[in-house]
Amino acid sequence: MLGVQLGELLDGPPPGVAEALGLVAELDEVLVHGFARLGAEDGQALAALAGALGASPLGGPVAEAVAKVGAGSIGEEQLSVLAGGRAALLGAVHDALVARFDAALGRTRAPWDQPPVAAAANYPALAAARGWLQEVAIVGWRGVGHDLVSSADRVLEALWAEPALRRSAVLLDGLVAELRATCPVGAADRLPVRRWADLWTRAVLLSHGVDAGSAEPVSGRLLILGVDVLEHSTAVQAQVHGVLEPDGGAPRLVRTAVTAAKTDTITGPAVWRLLAGHPVLLTALAEHRSLRIQDLPLTAAGDLLWQDERAVADERADPFATARILLPGAQAPLVPPLDRHPVRLAEPVLIEGYKVTGEQLELDGHALAVELDHLPSCGPLTPALLRASSACVGLVRWDAGRWTLRPLAVSAKVKGKVVLEHSGAWALGPTDPKVVRAEAKNGDGVAVLRERAGRLLRR
Repeated sequence: MLGVQLGELLDGPPPGVAEALGLVAELDEVLVHGFARLGAEDGQALAALAGALGASPLGGPVAEAVAKVGAGSIGEEQLSVLAGGRAALLGAVHDALVARFDAALGRTRAPWDQPPVAAAANYPALAAARGWLQEVAIVGWRGVGHDLVSSADRVLEALWAEPALRRSAVLLDGLVAELRATCPVGAADRLPVRRWADLWTRAVLLSHGVDAGSAEPVSGRLLILGVDVLEHSTAVQAQVHGVLEPDGGAPRLVRTAVTAAKTDTITGPAVWRLLAGHPVLLTALAEHRSLRIQDLPLTAAGDLLWQDERAVADERADPFATARILLPGAQAPLVPPLDRHPVRLAEPVLIEGYKVTGEQLELDGHALAVELDHLPSCGPLTPALLRASSACVGLVRWDAGRWTLRPLAVSAKVKGKVVLEHSGAWALGPTDPKVVRAEAKNGDGVAVLRERAGRLLRR
């Protein structure tokens, strides 16, 4: 990314973005109070949503749903239409931001081919899920108590019993867990209003159909740009971004991910041990190697469905060389309709010749916020190393109304030597002597937990 490209990207938000996000925020407040207790401001928010979508295919259905809800008819159909309207607004924001990013960097995208969607009528569990989500919307987040949260258990049991509904089960399970941890919600000082509204909206839309999840097998060479480690108290995911050189095809931007359950006591480099079931991928990360893949499923959204047995580590490959040579011409995937949301944006870029001041990257008079608080503790990247760097491979994201950069790899001069570090460097174990000694002193927490779990299972 050059300074002129950064300047075009940061030249204010696209027209209409702020207004659309404002409408979404107003609608989210309706979910806080509940549709059974609509006030004057809530009615204005719903009317504004109908007005914003008036010229779209959703205009008629949304206007009708708003009228019925205002008259006290709060059915599954009306709430589903409103959820679709909210998703459409966020999708429009997403599209405007992607268009701004592509125009600034000259990135091209593949056309979107809609995969088949299975009918929801064959899955009674989805109807049960819609019913529970309707109850939540009627009482609002502030009205959610232990009884309503507990009533979701049977719905979740039915969803988990159907393999085809796993996506809905995971999503609804997460929302229920967060509500249960906050109960009684009415007594909470602050609520994650946008997050819960996003989860509710997505759960409602997923309850109307099952994504067939079509994927095509691909073979070729995968060159890794970097890995984004997403860590939660109960799970960790390594999301690898790279460029795929398919056999007989043009380079394509892809990503793949591996996930494992964890406890909140497992942190730092130890989280990599939870992903030990993917040794080929971890070796490629730690040793800067490319990967030869054979018939690995690739979705239309650009996600490689990782299977370690279908890949072998190949020759060494510098992520910065990959970014300089292949990234500018690699075709990016188009985001699936249901995934069109600003939070979904995570575009790999290469930036060189900058300076980092405080929490901002400065290049040719332009400043880009850097997510220093997101540097993973399981790798060698630190704020000090980033401030000493002059080249960075990272993810450009849209967060809280601004563009940010999430570093994945940096090239820095330390004590007169050029050092290349990335967030997956410790995938096979830490290389920093201090960290190695600290781990040896504290012991292997993963091994201890596994031993204790095995002992419990044998009883």
